Amino acid sequence: MFKKLREKTTHFITFKILNHALIGIGILMKPLSKVSNKPVMDKEEFTWSKLLEENWEAIRNEAAALLTHDDHLPNIEDIQPQEEALNKDNKWKTFFLYGFGIKAEKNCEKCPVTTKVLEQIPGMLTGFYSILYPGKHIPAHKGIFKGIVRTHLGLIVPENGECRMRVGKEIIKWQNGKAVFFDDTYQHEVWNDTDGIRIVLLVDTVRPYKKVGAKINNSIIKGITESVYVKQAFKKNEDWEKAYYSVFP
Repeated sequence: MFKKLREKTTHFITFKILNHALIGIGILMKPLSKVSNKPVMDKEEFTWSKLLEENWEAIRNEAAALLTHDDHLPNIEDIQPQEEALNKDNKWKTFFLYGFGIKAEKNCEKCPVTTKVLEQIPGMLTGFYSILYPGKHIPAHKGIFKGIVRTHLGLIVPENGECRMRVGKEIIKWQNGKAVFFDDTYQHEVWNDTDGIRIVLLVDTVRPYKKVGAKINNSIIKGITESVYVKQAFKKNEDWEKAYYSVFP
């Protein structure tokens, strides 16, 4: 009884109070951002986009190899339970390499090229393969923290149909080997209206701010990294790794 009460209290504080605070801070910090605040950003603002695109084929090959046992890959909510509402049909699977700066050791060993590339990206926090099955629709949703820039690198993009993402009022159509950058605090929605699997490498990086903004942002990120939600997600991924590699060493 007390455990459930504590969980409900924690959930209320996090999602009703802290989330609103983060949204407000993000709005106030807009003028301090060194990159644009547009829904979809120009990749020229991020010099390391070349690093991703120049290595995309090797990254693609490591991701594709995972499809041999794709029915054993975790759904997004298996690692991040708060995303359950976005994946009622179990058509969104993941393979985490980094989560808020925490390394998934076994997964990184399996994908050495992708890991090496991720570790060269300035301010890299999170990196994972995002795998969408045919017919998948991720409902409209948005992030709460503007201090992060999200990147998708197209790895396997079906061509026989519509595979797209809406960010704000802009439409992104992924291309193999091309990186796109966006602000996930804008409402976004995803469709894979094809008969093929879509895979992108999803990367979250620290948004570059001017001096004062950078200090505030780094403090917030540190707090998120140490939060119970990140620790629980890491533990779930760690448990999944143990189970997976006991079957597929």
